[in-house]
Amino acid sequence: MGLSIGIVGLPNVGKSTLFNALTKKSVLAANYPFATIDPSVGVVSVPDERVDKLAEFSNSEKKVPAAIEFVDIAGLVKGASEGEGLGNKFLSHIREVDAIAHVVRIFDNTNIMHVDGEVNPLRDIETINLELILADLETVQKRLESVTRDVKQGKKEAILEEGAIQKAFALLQESRMASEGEYTQEERNALKGLHLLTMKPMLYVLNKEAGGHNLDELNDGRFERLQEFIDTSAASYVVVDANVESELRELHADDKTSFRQEYGVFDDGVDALIKAGYQLLGLMSFFTTGPGETHAWTIPVGSTAPEAGAAIHTDFFNKFIRAEVIGWDTLIEAGSYPKAREKGLVRTEGKEYIVKNGDIIEFLHS
Repeated sequence: MGLSIGIVGLPNVGKSTLFNALTKKSVLAANYPFATIDPSVGVVSVPDERVDKLAEFSNSEKKVPAAIEFVDIAGLVKGASEGEGLGNKFLSHIREVDAIAHVVRIFDNTNIMHVDGEVNPLRDIETINLELILADLETVQKRLESVTRDVKQGKKEAILEEGAIQKAFALLQESRMASEGEYTQEERNALKGLHLLTMKPMLYVLNKEAGGHNLDELNDGRFERLQEFIDTSAASYVVVDANVESELRELHADDKTSFRQEYGVFDDGVDALIKAGYQLLGLMSFFTTGPGETHAWTIPVGSTAPEAGAAIHTDFFNKFIRAEVIGWDTLIEAGSYPKAREKGLVRTEGKEYIVKNGDIIEFLHS
């Protein structure tokens, strides 16, 4: 399934550097039907040690990890919602993605100019979020005008949508994200058609610089105010050093180790970002494994067995009979499929079964 995460932020915060680091972890496009040749889109493998362990267990010839798309969206500027800096074009690109990775610079470097002259991560977040809010306000106001006519005619769907839009509108008028509202599932469904930017799941990507002047080490209040915002808003975030992976791109394996030791950076945070993005999209993996291939299949959390089967082939959904299921770690502990069957560890599940993260499934269909 081709769900995508848009990388957004102000100019010179490290978006393109991060995108380059991510694309070093690109997968073979041939394995993914949704893959694109657009240079601003990277299909990135999701780090998952379970794939490696299962491939070793099954002596698989091939490994196919789960994957998601990251989209490099050009830098937004203040006034984007009014067309500044080709803002309308950039906002339309954000509207097309399923979630947002909001890159925030948390280092000082006089050689990398900041668009506002000084690095202030909380102000940067507020600048970007305000542009998203203003764009959504325009969308919501236009829709309210048209849906009101249907409400006057007593149409039930219009009445439901108007109620949902009014909730979002009230928040946006307070310069808050529409996602902060409490909605019923029906109201959420009614809002989906508007593709509101501030309803999209958001992950803050705090970008450091190895050997640089990082704000979390300067104790001048800027990082502390950022941390307070993240804590009070219960926002999701990861810390990365996008520049490290970029610097390592052309180095030999031994030189990479020396480089990491020199800068004391053994984890650039990029893997953590990919995993967090996968979770942000509400996705999880189940597996098929054997001598030919170990494959991680991507499905939404809460999928039934037939819905999971559809990730492999539509027949597994349309002609589903039953599924044979075992947890990936349970199979490895058993030592083999025959031993797992002997011990009664392989379960038979029907159409109502809710797939668990890490299940290994064999589907039977008519």
